[in-house]
Amino acid sequence: MRVTTSKSKNSESFYISKGFVNDKGVSTSVIVRKLGTLNDLLKEHGPSRDDVMAWAREEARLETLKYKQERESKAVQITFHADRQLDYDRQNFFRGGYLFLQSVYYSLQLHKTCRKLKAKYKFEYDINAILSDLIYSRVLEPASKRSSFKTASEFLEKPSYLLHDVYRALDVLGNECDLIQSEVYKNSRFSGKRNDKVLYYDCSNYYFEIEQEDGNKKYGKSKEHRPNPIIQMGLFMDGDGIPLAFSLFPGNANEQTSLKPLEKKVLGEFGCQKFIYCSDAGLASESIRSFNHLGERSFIVTQSIKKLPAEEKAWALDRNGFRRVSDDRPVDITKIPEDDTGLYYKDEPYTTKKLHQRLIVTYSPKYALYQKMIRDKQVERAQKMIDSGSTKKNRKNPNDPARFIGTIAATKDGEAADIHSYLDTDKIMSETQYDGLYAVCSDLLDDDVKDILKVSEGRWQIEECFRIMKTDFSARPVYLQDENRIKAHFLICFLSLVSYRLLEKKLGGKYTCEEILDTLKAMNFAEIQEQGFIPLNKREKITDDLHDICGFRTDYQFITKSQMKTIQKKSKGKE
Repeated sequence: MRVTTSKSKNSESFYISKGFVNDKGVSTSVIVRKLGTLNDLLKEHGPSRDDVMAWAREEARLETLKYKQERESKAVQITFHADRQLDYDRQNFFRGGYLFLQSVYYSLQLHKTCRKLKAKYKFEYDINAILSDLIYSRVLEPASKRSSFKTASEFLEKPSYLLHDVYRALDVLGNECDLIQSEVYKNSRFSGKRNDKVLYYDCSNYYFEIEQEDGNKKYGKSKEHRPNPIIQMGLFMDGDGIPLAFSLFPGNANEQTSLKPLEKKVLGEFGCQKFIYCSDAGLASESIRSFNHLGERSFIVTQSIKKLPAEEKAWALDRNGFRRVSDDRPVDITKIPEDDTGLYYKDEPYTTKKLHQRLIVTYSPKYALYQKMIRDKQVERAQKMIDSGSTKKNRKNPNDPARFIGTIAATKDGEAADIHSYLDTDKIMSETQYDGLYAVCSDLLDDDVKDILKVSEGRWQIEECFRIMKTDFSARPVYLQDENRIKAHFLICFLSLVSYRLLEKKLGGKYTCEEILDTLKAMNFAEIQEQGFIPLNKREKITDDLHDICGFRTDYQFITKSQMKTIQKKSKGKE
């Protein structure tokens, strides 16, 4: 601490100030305490200016001693001035939630993968900083690449690259998409065991804000029922809900053709050889089942009861022969109350031209009640359509209430036929017989039914993966045009999902997606006079758990700059 003075036309003021070096390496100072004007101080510490200066220096010495004692006790005293304005263009707000994602990023050793890319392509920009910032921004504030660059400028560690470097990096990331996926999978096994004995597969699509087809952006059956060109994604996920690999294919292609090329990459580049393939009925053709019956692979897939051969379909719809899954006891499901929460099954061999399989049919009273409730509402809507004269069917939607509307032509002698609409009770009764029933096929002929059904029930997680990417990470609409950069965009979304899912797994599945993301977005800091940071978030059980699993803490009342640098190092796995 030292004494400084400032003179004006009519007075001289004395201050105690503290010097320091700012982030730009420039020496500067901050006023710690105002002692008063010379005229006021002469009255108490005079009679001369030298006497006032001697007293002021002693005060500075005591202030220095006090500061050192406070530092040793980790107490911090900072002076604010109500009559001092903020500095121009000075940033005081910083995002800190990325530190927890950074902990996952470096555990996946993506920085080492980026080092390989830099050695291969010989570029000057920091692709590790670009990739990591794009991932963190996609989770915390999903937006365009330009907006993501702006978001990254609010991180505690500012971007070391320029905006045009981001677009250059997208070209490299698109080229090396497959390599990065395989590296992430292999490296993820070092930070924890992957449940890759079961692999779930599903497809979804993403629309573009364009009117004409271009490249892989084709008109197809959009999940959002939008009239825009789409691109499709096939995704493999492990048994814990963590994405494993993805591929992109044209929007007008049959999604069943996407499986084998990606699965061959998983078999070869990822080294996964022994696993159970699990999917819904749309990705479970005879060809796909046969492919996953080879080597050490098996399959458990959903089976449409309506598409079974007549003999197997009749057996599946027969209400006899069911057993309770929990204890394997025979049960008459026609006598089970509607509010029963149990699950019941029956199974038999199911042989097709190529495979010997096992057909398992389950019955859930709870699911039956749900289906009945939905259908009753649709029947009610169908009757209203008949009453109003609006009976046009929407052929694109199999759940359209108009499917319950029948028509009949009545003719009079020598006149044109009149079309009459009516409620088709036969159609309603036909659908009723499927209530509560669900079928699964597998080539695991000797495995316990409980184990097979447990694997099949896990498919909801891959649907949640797509929901998170589309809704929480705003993966669509896509505004990029270049095919390679589009691939890079989805790679970033994929890596963001992997990072989030691993963080979710480390938290033990105790929190919802909304809770985790809201907490990360709220973990921000205010910088105080270049001395350090004050957390702006609430301390809660979830923040305690985040700190525990990542190995550092940001929930102190005040964090000095040196402490924050230590936290940043720990988030990168450095001590």
